[in-house]
Amino acid sequence: MDDSLDVAIIGSGINSLVAAAELALAGKRVCIVERSDRLGGFIQSAERTLPGFIHDSFSSWHPLFVSGGAYGALGKELHARGLEYCNTTGPVTASVAADPTTGAHRVVIAQRDPAETAAAFKAPGDQAAYMAMLDDLGRNAGTIFGAFGAELRSFGEVAKIALGAVRRGRFSGTEAFIRDSVMSGRNYTRSRFDGWEADQLWSPWLLHAGLGPDQATGGVMLPVMAMSMHGFGLPIVKGGASRFVAAFESLLRDNGVRIMLGAEAEEILVAEGSVAGVRTSQGVVSAKTVLANVSPQALYSQLLRQAPTGTAEAAERYQNGRGAMQIHLALDKPVEWLDPRLNEVPLVHISNGSDSTGIACAQAEAGLLPSEPTVVVGQQCVLDPSRAPEGKATLWLQLQEVPFSPIGDAAGRLPVGEGWTHELKQGYLERVLDRLEQFAPGTRATVLASDIIAPTDLMSANPNAVNGDPYGGSAELFQNLLWRPFPAAAGHQTAVDGLWHIGASTHPGPGLSGGSGHLVAQKLKAPPSRLSRIQAALKPSKR
Repeated sequence: MDDSLDVAIIGSGINSLVAAAELALAGKRVCIVERSDRLGGFIQSAERTLPGFIHDSFSSWHPLFVSGGAYGALGKELHARGLEYCNTTGPVTASVAADPTTGAHRVVIAQRDPAETAAAFKAPGDQAAYMAMLDDLGRNAGTIFGAFGAELRSFGEVAKIALGAVRRGRFSGTEAFIRDSVMSGRNYTRSRFDGWEADQLWSPWLLHAGLGPDQATGGVMLPVMAMSMHGFGLPIVKGGASRFVAAFESLLRDNGVRIMLGAEAEEILVAEGSVAGVRTSQGVVSAKTVLANVSPQALYSQLLRQAPTGTAEAAERYQNGRGAMQIHLALDKPVEWLDPRLNEVPLVHISNGSDSTGIACAQAEAGLLPSEPTVVVGQQCVLDPSRAPEGKATLWLQLQEVPFSPIGDAAGRLPVGEGWTHELKQGYLERVLDRLEQFAPGTRATVLASDIIAPTDLMSANPNAVNGDPYGGSAELFQNLLWRPFPAAAGHQTAVDGLWHIGASTHPGPGLSGGSGHLVAQKLKAPPSRLSRIQAALKPSKR
């Protein structure tokens, strides 16, 4: 047994990197155990298509990171090690669709300036309603973002948030705000706007939070997405996402973090109710604290051989969300949209909002390939021309309404009996390109090469993407916030002394904020409270 470590961390996704860096900077002796041959989890870039074309393989956009506490703690250190962001001061995101009545193209664009965004809304009153939406969230930001960064099972932390709201005088209108927050995105936009622009613009963004337009809490996540992008844009890492990981790796090694690559975590060791370390394929790592950045199923059904009563069964019932798919294209030239304004927008959704996205979500939930999927069109070269040779471009297409094991095709055209075969991937690529061609004709002819990542490929790349779900489990209300991942194991501190659960399947959920890693690191760095010291003194000896 190696007794030289304070903390062992299983997995190396964003939450692990954040926790390891913060703890190492605080003087803790840390080890990361990673099954892959690289750090980063779903953060990677590579020449996936042709030489010279750099694609962010999985995640790409960093507004949640640069707006969060982890960046506040680590940003200076990361930038000193080469991290550089490319961002926009103008158009941030947009959505394009065919009008369901006339067939004419409907385009709505979000600018960094919210007032400029609202000025394009046509229905009387919608401009004021948009600014009021952001003002409402701003008035309650301390409460909302405080909840995202707190242990919601902790009476003390929840009381602190509530006391802050009282001091800010924010309890007037609280009931109405909470009611709006638990609405679906569809109902939220219906209740506030008469026109189509806000719904078409922001409802597709709910997919990036592991939600759909008809699921609860869209009423808070929709304005949170809007506020984040108005405030922080859509930053991407200059030169590709792997440079983000490289900056973290430099920071970790500079501070003595032991990095074990190609090391499979096989068992979390427990002695007399307390964690003792991790048995790996490369030997035993002993540590009094273990952070497990794994799925609930892996933690309670595989790594903990004697899980607390009921947790293994509850973990097996944990529900994962829809699968996802990515298509990476190398283009002979940048996309030329029929509406030329879209040529300069970093990320465009092909969706008319809640309606088309809601239908596609329902089809995917039923096991069908959507007939008209929501297509996320990432144009990273708009922000970072270094991603492709001069005059050419990359395209990052994301599909977030895809079944892991399709049982049929909603359009009745593609055979699905053998699952995600090469032929099915190519067939779905053609459907996606058909959608894109509606609004950017001629794009198909510019494709030099493609690389397709199906839901099955996602799970092969990262076992935390159970059933091809990259968001760590459905973020519906019954297993979110106070109940994430499930009531018997809600909160990051587990029933095993010294064992903590972090990652997308824990509060505050999916995304690149590093929220759970930051939250747990802050707790482990904090001096013990008087109550915890008394409890420790009263604890029976294990000798």
